Amino acid sequence: MVAGLTALGMTAALGGCGALGGSEDVTLRLVAADYGDSAGNSSQKYWDKVVAAYEDEHPGVHVDVSVYSWNDVDRKVKEMVDSGDAPDLAQIGAYADYAAAGRLYTADELLSITTQADFAGQLADAGKVGGRQYGMPFAASTRVLFYNKDLFDAAGLTPPTTWAELASDAEALEDDGVSYPYALPLGPEEAQAETMQWLLSGGGGYTDTLGSYGIDSPENVETLTWLRDQLVGKGLTGPVAPAELNRADAFAAFAAGKVGMLNGHPSLMKIAEKKGVKFGMVPMPGADGESKSTMGVADWMLAFKQNGHRDEAGQFLDFVYSEENVLDFSREYDLLPVTNSASRAMAAAPEDQELRPFLDELAFAEFYPVGHTSWAEVSAAVKTGIGKAVAAGGSPSAVLGGLQGRAVRAEADSRSVG
Repeated sequence: MVAGLTALGMTAALGGCGALGGSEDVTLRLVAADYGDSAGNSSQKYWDKVVAAYEDEHPGVHVDVSVYSWNDVDRKVKEMVDSGDAPDLAQIGAYADYAAAGRLYTADELLSITTQADFAGQLADAGKVGGRQYGMPFAASTRVLFYNKDLFDAAGLTPPTTWAELASDAEALEDDGVSYPYALPLGPEEAQAETMQWLLSGGGGYTDTLGSYGIDSPENVETLTWLRDQLVGKGLTGPVAPAELNRADAFAAFAAGKVGMLNGHPSLMKIAEKKGVKFGMVPMPGADGESKSTMGVADWMLAFKQNGHRDEAGQFLDFVYSEENVLDFSREYDLLPVTNSASRAMAAAPEDQELRPFLDELAFAEFYPVGHTSWAEVSAAVKTGIGKAVAAGGSPSAVLGGLQGRAVRAEADSRSVG
């Protein structure tokens, strides 16, 4: 799961963000995901505050926000679109299918030049299909390596910077009776995330330098072979097989003091703090040193063409992406700002220093290939199949080869449909 900018009354705009002209009595409908973990911090409260402030400044333009859980929001938007009743705006997990179908405005048709230019470059690029930005980043997160300070101190260890050091630390933790020296969650909940983090640390990834799928690259095969032989095969990943260990269970085990190391995002900080676990955070180790890139996750804002409210939607989004609003959202939900201005403000603010390790990693982050309409199918296949590659007797080359073949077929099918 995977979260800036000044409230722009100055929408001297690019592509349609000028004066509203005929916008009186317009109602924008926004469907948004809920990032809260209770009624007390539901995203509905965040949006209610933003909308109230916006409507005070823009009489005659109303914004109706419906918030759904992450289990339901993508499906809800799809149902609305399929029934011919698309919302004006949707803040969800993917955009490529709607972009390929020609249903979305591009960012430069909506946003002021100032707002569009403020998006972090790698996030803006991740929102593009065919060189045009359809997905506007709304929330972002990165991953770092968490370690249990008490367990490390007891074993006389320092945080690892290479795979070899990680394996050596894991062996020492195992000798001390730690249940999960390194927790490797490759279960169906979020295996695609843990997998990508490791592939990047080995110099690979899901795609090659041209953006085509490269799942079975030599680098990826080498990475999973190392995991199979040096961690899983030596009993250093705990009592639950990686293929059956889900991220939520791994996080809970870390909060219970049973895990020495694991990859985590900012929400793990609060989970561990509530349980009194002392932890440290370092960049993900790489094969020969600190990993040159890390995994980033982003969620997206989309604007549908169906209702024709381009100007109103654009001005509302300029307001949403104000520095104040982006910072408020990021701080409320322990997420990273998606804009340069808010990132600078967060980096300088003493109250945000806990997020600094994640913010530092954002500049080196690579994201899921969400610009491919085939990614949903590929991601699902990774979730259910990747654990076999590192199991005893597993064949990384065979598993990755099978995933590559499926990815290529899915991509060809999506292009033929498009």
